[in-house]
Amino acid sequence: MSEPREQTLLILGATGDLSQRLLLPGLGALLATGRVVGLSLLGAAAPEWDDERWRQRVTESFRSAGATGEEVDAVAQNARYRQVDATSPSDLRELLEASKGGLVVYFALPPAITVQACEALTEIGGVPEGTRLVMEKPFGTDAASAEALNGLLASLVPEQQVHRVDHFLGLSTVLNIVGLRFANRMVEPVLNAGHVESVDIIWDEDLALEGRAGYFDATGALTDMFQSHLLQVLSLVAMEPPSSIDARDFRDAKAQVLRATRVWDDDPVTSSRRARYTAGRIDGRQVPAYLDEEGIPPDSTTETLAEVRFAVDTWRWAGVPFRLRSGKALGEPRKEIVVTFKPPPRLPAGLTGNDRPDRLRIGIGFGADRLHLDLTLNGPGNPKVLDPVTLEARFGAGDLPEYGQVLEGILDGDPTLSVRGDTAVECWRIIEPVLDAWRAGTPPLQEYPAGSHGPADWPLPGQLES
Repeated sequence: MSEPREQTLLILGATGDLSQRLLLPGLGALLATGRVVGLSLLGAAAPEWDDERWRQRVTESFRSAGATGEEVDAVAQNARYRQVDATSPSDLRELLEASKGGLVVYFALPPAITVQACEALTEIGGVPEGTRLVMEKPFGTDAASAEALNGLLASLVPEQQVHRVDHFLGLSTVLNIVGLRFANRMVEPVLNAGHVESVDIIWDEDLALEGRAGYFDATGALTDMFQSHLLQVLSLVAMEPPSSIDARDFRDAKAQVLRATRVWDDDPVTSSRRARYTAGRIDGRQVPAYLDEEGIPPDSTTETLAEVRFAVDTWRWAGVPFRLRSGKALGEPRKEIVVTFKPPPRLPAGLTGNDRPDRLRIGIGFGADRLHLDLTLNGPGNPKVLDPVTLEARFGAGDLPEYGQVLEGILDGDPTLSVRGDTAVECWRIIEPVLDAWRAGTPPLQEYPAGSHGPADWPLPGQLES
């Protein structure tokens, strides 16, 4: 699809936190590369701002990303602002008329408001041909609502013009999974059930709520991290080699994996754990108990640490447990994929020592830019005694932050790094049995002190029980 040189990026909810912290800095970093030209920026929100105040916000956000250059300055200086009700058909009609060239509509709004805005667009007869619609997670609240949202979007634009943003797919360290797997013959052939004991995908944070109590308590760790981010990572780890990395082949390969994924043993009670933090200390600072955090209701049952085992029923991965884990207020931030290999069939008689399994550890996320390979070698001194060793390499850093990477695909009309509608539904299907079990009170909600590794009876990440 040929793209017009002139485009308008319309941000609905432009004065919000998402726009200030992530969207605008990512856009500034992208503009600084010179790979995007002819862009007009139109901000729209409810507050009574004017063009001058919006341009000041844009300039400050661009500077926070260290973005400089002619195109950066031109976009900031010519940015426009409109005070609107994003659910008003008449207000949306005026915004569409104020756009120039190709149109990209970014819904930086709460999910329920995004749905209302899309319904309002249908009332005015839709959007101009070629318009791309961009929205943040969560995509619906369950499989049925995700299906309904897909139907609403399909009434406005074709699927390839819908960009469901999962910024994890813009992390350079996550994209490195693809290069590591498919560009190294010594790696790819052993990533299968014949050689792999287990796979762990871990996103442990030392941050607590950080002012997001309202959002997090209504969502919880399972929906916030698993339904989108961690299942997307799982699909990259487990997918078959695609014939190309264009949008259709790449997303087809991910979809095949997600369709084959289910809760281990089809038993969400025995295959999942949940917990929340109590008071504790992290890096010398006192962290209150979750129930004592500002904005948390006293009867909350929201989990801050979640762990679920999944099965991927493909020829390659049948019988290999995939454990996904994510939590807040933990003592050791850890963001990595751990592939644990099976032990050798036997050791030659006379060799003794280390019994640590071989592991491939892939760092993901902010600052986790290292690859580790844990092996066993003959140690110094007595060559019959085995010792553990770790080989380490660093991933090359991308030239864009994750939102810059995602926005580049959106503005180029390339949906490769966007979540396709069918996989958004699949992700809800995968976790719904766990959500249902937890709502029914099983397994019980455990507790762990802030600053710890989690409940004392949970195994450390990377040490999955048989």
